[in-house]
Amino acid sequence: VKVIVTPLENSGGGQQSDQLMQQQQQHQTIKAKHILLATGGYPEMPQGTDGSIPRHAISSDGFFELETLPRRAVVVGAGYIAVELAGVLQALGTETSLVVRKERALRNFDDMISETLDTEMERHGITIFRNTNGVSKISLDDQTALKTVVLNNGEVIKDVDVVIMAAGRRPAVESLNLKNVGVKQKDGGYISVNEYSETNIDGVYAVGDVCGNVELTPMAIAAGRRLADRLFGHPSLQNAKVSYQNVPTVVFSHPPIGTIGLTEKEAIKKYGEENIKVYKSKFSNLYYGPWKVDPSEKPKTAMKLVCAGTNEQVVGLHVIGMGADEMLQGFGIAMKMGATKADFDSCVAIHPTAAEEFVTMFPWGLGSQESGAKVSPLNGAASPEPELKK
Repeated sequence: VKVIVTPLENSGGGQQSDQLMQQQQQHQTIKAKHILLATGGYPEMPQGTDGSIPRHAISSDGFFELETLPRRAVVVGAGYIAVELAGVLQALGTETSLVVRKERALRNFDDMISETLDTEMERHGITIFRNTNGVSKISLDDQTALKTVVLNNGEVIKDVDVVIMAAGRRPAVESLNLKNVGVKQKDGGYISVNEYSETNIDGVYAVGDVCGNVELTPMAIAAGRRLADRLFGHPSLQNAKVSYQNVPTVVFSHPPIGTIGLTEKEAIKKYGEENIKVYKSKFSNLYYGPWKVDPSEKPKTAMKLVCAGTNEQVVGLHVIGMGADEMLQGFGIAMKMGATKADFDSCVAIHPTAAEEFVTMFPWGLGSQESGAKVSPLNGAASPEPELKK
């Protein structure tokens, strides 16, 4: 495979792309047996009805270039980045508004997650503008340097210091000249790959955000590792590939969110409502016990187990609240191994923690006594022993 490296065209990636353009002054030809496309993505910047948005707003990249804390900020978007940045700004003391196109943020998450986050963001003081269909235009007052944000539903937000657009990302592929070599792309410009991260061109591979499968940094790392194993590793790894199923993910919102597997609605659609059983709990973390405030004002933790089949296999696990980010990794391993509700119930709780709620979820110990483990841990069984060399 031969790659011609040419001066980059500005793909909308901001200052970094400009710097790369200045540094790259001449053509270079590079030949290799394997070429990996892993150029990532960049924030999408909508134009608005009059082209004013790029002039008066910054992207999520621009957030990290802010030198002073804005007095009043508007964050536009309903995904990971939008809710994370809105939470950070509000916690630091900025009067923060979140603009979402539909009813609430994180609509693709389980309803329990998105509804609880919505309540907690408002409790923290974030103003949420709903059903706006996005931003129409932004104007700047030259005398005060303050901005006015006009939404597509007619609402207006005045006296804004900073507007942050976090309304989506695009794959950074514009400068790669993929069409010229015939690399197939999907809607939105994402590179089409098979289960082995191979494009339709021999020797050309792609991983990460350019593929648009699961746009998470650890997912890209895992895909890259499996690809390297297959191409350069031991012959036993010649079929190595990454799995895009049951990928645990965390949103560092306020409070944090952890989720893996199917939402309740997705599970019902896939397996049928008659085959689904849901366990859930909502409580105030013990950390807030000494707080001299009304119990209704204490931050809430919400949890849900979505189970399917007669064996009650856990097909979805969702949590929002203090410590959700740290507790998810271990439960993710259990789900990848096919854990059932009975497996969760068989694990002794660690008290006092929030995580213990997942292994004491009511009703406890009354479901189907089936294990998803290779060696069942149910009914006081001994733990499995490792297989030793003979």
